[in-house]
Amino acid sequence: MKAVRLADDDLILEVGAEKSRPAGEVEHDETAGDESASGAAGRQTFSFSQAYKMRHREPMVFTKLQTMLLAYQSLGIVYGDLGTSPLYVFSSLVLPGAGEPDFLGVLSLILWTLTVMSLVKYVLIVLRADDHGEGGTFALYSLLRQHVNFKGDMPVPVTRHASDAGLRFHGERSGSPSRLHRWLEGSSLLQATVTCFVLFGTCMMIGDGALTPAISVLSAVQGIQSRSPNIKQEHVVILSVVILLLLFLVQRFGTNKVSASFSPIMLVWFGSIAVIGVYNIAKYYPPVLKAVSPHYIYYYFARNKKVGWEQLGAIILCITGAEAMFADLGHFNKSSIQVAFSTVVYPSLILAYSGQAAYLIKHPSELSTTFYSSIPGPLFWPMFVVATLAAIVASQALISASFSIIRQSMALGCFPRVTIRHTSEEYEGQVYCPEINFFLMVVCIVITVGFGGGPEIGRAFGVAVIFVMLITTSLMAIVMDVIWRVNAVWIATFAVAFISIEGVYGSALMNKFREGGWVPFAIAALLLVPTLSWTYGRKLKAGYEARHALDAAELGALATRARARRAPGACVFLTDLVNGFPPIVRRYAEHTACLRELTLFVTVRELPVRSVLPEERFLVAKELGPAGVYRCVVRYGYMDKYDLVGDGFVASAVAALKGAAESAEEAEAMDSALGDGYVVVFGRTILHMGGEHNCFKRFVINHLYRFLQKNFRSSVSMLKIDHAKTLQIGMLYEI
Repeated sequence: MKAVRLADDDLILEVGAEKSRPAGEVEHDETAGDESASGAAGRQTFSFSQAYKMRHREPMVFTKLQTMLLAYQSLGIVYGDLGTSPLYVFSSLVLPGAGEPDFLGVLSLILWTLTVMSLVKYVLIVLRADDHGEGGTFALYSLLRQHVNFKGDMPVPVTRHASDAGLRFHGERSGSPSRLHRWLEGSSLLQATVTCFVLFGTCMMIGDGALTPAISVLSAVQGIQSRSPNIKQEHVVILSVVILLLLFLVQRFGTNKVSASFSPIMLVWFGSIAVIGVYNIAKYYPPVLKAVSPHYIYYYFARNKKVGWEQLGAIILCITGAEAMFADLGHFNKSSIQVAFSTVVYPSLILAYSGQAAYLIKHPSELSTTFYSSIPGPLFWPMFVVATLAAIVASQALISASFSIIRQSMALGCFPRVTIRHTSEEYEGQVYCPEINFFLMVVCIVITVGFGGGPEIGRAFGVAVIFVMLITTSLMAIVMDVIWRVNAVWIATFAVAFISIEGVYGSALMNKFREGGWVPFAIAALLLVPTLSWTYGRKLKAGYEARHALDAAELGALATRARARRAPGACVFLTDLVNGFPPIVRRYAEHTACLRELTLFVTVRELPVRSVLPEERFLVAKELGPAGVYRCVVRYGYMDKYDLVGDGFVASAVAALKGAAESAEEAEAMDSALGDGYVVVFGRTILHMGGEHNCFKRFVINHLYRFLQKNFRSSVSMLKIDHAKTLQIGMLYEI
């Protein structure tokens, strides 16, 4: 533990540091903010800008055995959706009178789509854009926030705050900022657009978590109809609903335990479809792999024209679940996902699709039942069981990804607080969210029953997939320029190539917007309402507190008033403010007519980095103003597990203060105050927007935001404190 003096009136403490710097030595970071410790006399702000530079957090190193084990587990979590796409791709096509050239053209499209979109884009490029091992659209956004100074009026808390002085984020940028970087930093409109773009993509991705189980389970169960004319579609729907209910109920056991049972199923699945594919190729049409030549794609479109273009909405289903490779990255690691895809998933899918195409060339009339029709008779029932189990597993990829995405969005202040449970001591990225699990379950069942297993689900699924991919491509292009500083030619090649491909597929899907394509937009809108309401309300709340915050002089005046006295004991105020004191303190002092001997203002900050080292957790400083008043900033990354527990947390904070104490008397006074007991004070703020604002804004704040405040978890829910030691003070914020 060491203390570094910044100025006569500022003292900052680094807890648990292994090495100390010479007394008085301070490292400077000119990018960390505008606050400066020099000339601090007379200033009433809490300045950290010249504090210290944090070391890089060393990435976790995995052995080859651990990587192989994770690769095996990823089969059941990451690749279930992508792996089961052979269940429904060919059967979703509508090609009357199709012949050999058509099936070779479709197979060529599938092979190249799998290769370009899954292997090249995700495995080789996108997986490199991780944020300390975490993936998904929010990881890309977090990377941008770490390198671009977003303006303070953005709804999401800014990355570089006074308490983040010198924090070394992921990736080091070299050279001067690019033109796009300067444009992004200088435009509030562009920053807001990027943020909303990310929020929309996030909601679309969560929508995938509801659509994936519906289409996967239905596609697998529908095969039973070919064995008995007495089994109707409504029976298939009922059985699918039962399976889906069981699937969502087991989520509470966590990724690690779920994957322990799912991975063997997927290993059997991939082996089975590969072997059956080889059998079909050898028996029906051995030269089918000549479809690897892209000229068959040209012949396909030349022959089918508009009808061929419309079928792209079905062909795109061959890469459903590819986004999970990136979104579920935090549950595993980059190498394990790459190994699993390259050695098991990709070869198996190539053989499976090729075998189905070979079968259809000889049996074109069985297009609508391709998967089960192409299975050799004696293997039908074993494959039906394996396919049903694999379809259940397929649903896991996007469900797990949804939990990770919600946690990231909460950490960046973009979603109301919900319950987050860590399900693994070994892998911190494995989490479970019961509220989101329930939401996905309800939406999934409504979709399954509402569409009755019709083709609308496939169209909805395709729309969600392609829009998430378009958003990922756009964000990747910005990351390449702003952070990686890739040559503009390569950035343009990446952006133009993938946006063009995804745009063509998207155009075919949007052609069927009324026939199911609207569903993912409806789900996204349902999620965007609380998301945008929450971020807007948080922005207004932060602005109000900043405008009405007390400075040290006013706090000192409250403490020295005749009717005010210093009561024994310690008082911990929880506040979002780093500079100044929250207006709730004024209310507290007015109604209690006293301040405690030890008054500590605690701000818990979640930084847009994956993890903060324990020794970098606490920053404490003595404020200008009354004696015995201190501030503590506790910092966490969005993948850190909170260790804020009542008595232990207060004791740790006071221990940090004692380490920075200027005299033995000061430290003794802290011990004495803590010995007299403590109380944790937090505010119950209610926002109210007046009539000078338009009716829409009033509705958002006075109704939607207030509803979210009442029905979601509070900011102090992470603190396990005896209720007898808490004090809640209500206050109305007139916006």
